[in-house]
Parts: sequence; C-alpha cells; structure tokens
Amino acid sequence: MKLVEPIIAFQSALQEIRRDLHAHPELCYEEERTAEIVAARLTEWGIPVVRGLGVTGVVGIIKNGTSDRAIGLRADMDALPMQEVNSFAHASRHAGKMHACGHDGHTAMLLGAAHYLATHGSFDGTVYVIFQPAEEGGGGARRMMDDGLFKQFPMEAVYGMHNWPGLEAGSFGVVAGPMMASSNEFRVVVKGKGAHAAQPHRGVDPVMVAVQIAQSWQTIISREKNPLDTAVLSITQIHAGSATNVIPDEAVLIGTVRTFTTEVLDLIERRMEEIANGVAAGFNAKVDFGFKRNYPPLVNHEKETAFAVEAMKAVAGADRVNTNVEPTMGAEDFAFMLQEKPGCYVFIGNGEGDHRMGGHGLGPCQLHNASYDFNDNLLPIGASYWVRLAEMSLPLR
Repeated sequence: MKLVEPIIAFQSALQEIRRDLHAHPELCYEEERTAEIVAARLTEWGIPVVRGLGVTGVVGIIKNGTSDRAIGLRADMDALPMQEVNSFAHASRHAGKMHACGHDGHTAMLLGAAHYLATHGSFDGTVYVIFQPAEEGGGGARRMMDDGLFKQFPMEAVYGMHNWPGLEAGSFGVVAGPMMASSNEFRVVVKGKGAHAAQPHRGVDPVMVAVQIAQSWQTIISREKNPLDTAVLSITQIHAGSATNVIPDEAVLIGTVRTFTTEVLDLIERRMEEIANGVAAGFNAKVDFGFKRNYPPLVNHEKETAFAVEAMKAVAGADRVNTNVEPTMGAEDFAFMLQEKPGCYVFIGNGEGDHRMGGHGLGPCQLHNASYDFNDNLLPIGASYWVRLAEMSLPLR
C-alpha cells in the first residue's frame, strides 16, 4: 500500500468529518448542512467554490500550472430514509434518516483529496471536485448536468467511486463496460368489474387477470431475450381488494426491471405492455400501463478504465486490484455522467464489517442495511487514489 503521506497525517480530521456527517444525515435535495460543511472546508483550504447546481450541489475548482486540461472527481452526499439501529456515538441523530450507503465516507475521501491537491498537488491543469446531491433515487447527477455542470466546468473525463462491502477492505474492483444496471419501475393497473365474490360471473376479476399477466411476463426473461443478456423483472407488490367477499374493480402490479443495455430494456418494456394488454383483452379487462426509466446502465469507458486501474495499482498494488469484478444489478446515477463524458466508476472494498465498533446493530454491514457503517480505514486509501488519478491524468510538463 503506497498512500500519500500527508493524507495519512490528515486521517483523524477526515474521520471527524465523516462521523459528523454520519450523525447528521440529510435526504436527497435536503443536504443543506452537508453542503455547507463541504463548501466551508474547501473555502478554508483556498479552493474556489460554486454552489447551487442540482439544488444543493457543490463544485470545488482546484487549479495548478498553466494547462487548460481538466478532469472531474465526484462524490455523493445524501442519506437514505431508513432508521439506523446502531448505537455508537456517531449514530444518526435524526429518526428515519441514515447514511446506510457510505456517502458520508465518499464525501470525506474526496475532501481529503481536495485538501492535498490544493496544498501539495503536483499536477498541471484543473481538478473539479464534484459533491453531488440526491443519488438515492433523486437523479442528482442529471440535475447537476441540467444546471450546466459540464458547460460551466468543461472536463475531458469524470470519475466516481463507491465503497463495496464484501470486497476486501482497501482493495479495488472495476470492470470495463457495463458495471451497474439500469433502474426502472412499473405500475400497472388492471381494471376489471367488481362483483360479489359469490357471483363471479357477474364481474370481471382483475385479480385473476393480474396473476396471468405476472406469470406471462416472466416468459420475456426466459424465452424472449437472448439468454446471454442479463436482465431482472421483479414484481414486488400486488394490491387488490379490501374484503373477503368482494371481487374488486382493480388490481395493481408494481415492481422493477434491471438491465445492462438499453436495447434489452426496450424489448422488455415493449413486451410487458403488449402482454399486459393482450392478456387483459382476453378476459374482457383493461390495463393502464405505467413504466418509468430512472437510471440508465452504468457503462465504464475502456480507455479511462485502463487508466484508473493504473492509479489504483499505484496506491494498493496490483494484487489488490480486481479488474474483472462482478457487475451488479444495483443502479447508480453516475451513469448519467458517463453518458455525457468518458470516465470510470470503481469500487473500494469496505470489508466484512469487523471494523465496526461496539454498539453496532446485529445485522450485516451491507449497503442499505440498518447496521451498516463506513470503514474509516478507507479514508486515506480512497483519498490517495483520487490524488494519484489526478496527478497521472494531468502530469506536470
């Protein structure tokens, strides 16, 4: 492990920042306190700051030398709407809100890199440090882009990083091409005709139609898409009726679709609607079909991934960099940035949870789990990766 020495010395300050953020989680587009802390620290270190992109986003501008080249480094800031069960000193102080995905650690790591780059950086060009709101379902990356992120801060590439439980602490994982799936949701209302449950012939039972639709949809996955193309179609909710002796007027199917390519997603959405309408028509029912595309697939660019791998190796060593990590069907809105700019998104291992101090919950240290906590030992490792990536991207002439 070849960490940046001044960042090692700065670890205790980064840990204090990280735990303070963990204790005061803020949901998407509500990251006022977090943004204030980020902006105040950057300003304290002499880094010009622009605020307000994506409502609560913060961008720091770190210039060195004379080159007009630039890259972007991005961290997310928001927490999740869930109750923390940990009871250690830095546990959430806000009921129903928790940093259960490590965005507090992501923010602290990027702050650590910003501090070093502003005071010791050996690079020629501009590093934009992007602190993004609303990753957890709010599409904060796209909102910052809509507000002019890449126009106001022109950059040739953009990079992201996320902690990953189960991956050895301090190691890195990445894969070129699709690494995280698209995130999409559907809500389909089957409209029948209510009747007494003892007289089903007088109505059109939407429950039975919904069941037929649900079963038929799975043939899209098993019989219509190429078996080599990965996809998930999960029906997570079925709602219908309010009494045991009443056939309801409507039944609702809700769930998610995940794919690694837009082409497969197009197929699934089209066939879901066709099958739903066809099945409903066969039973004299009707369908209101709703399908929402949230986040696109996250696809790492080949050149930038190869470059990021060299930066990871420079920090952790080649034996601690997995260049063929298993892609995940989870989603990430950094995908929007990678649609507009070349770049790469990497995982940094968070370990198995044995870093947690006394007072942690009984559950596993997994993302979106009420017992989760970020591994503070990663702070100098992640910050060192950001620094090496910046220095290698923008070398001194």
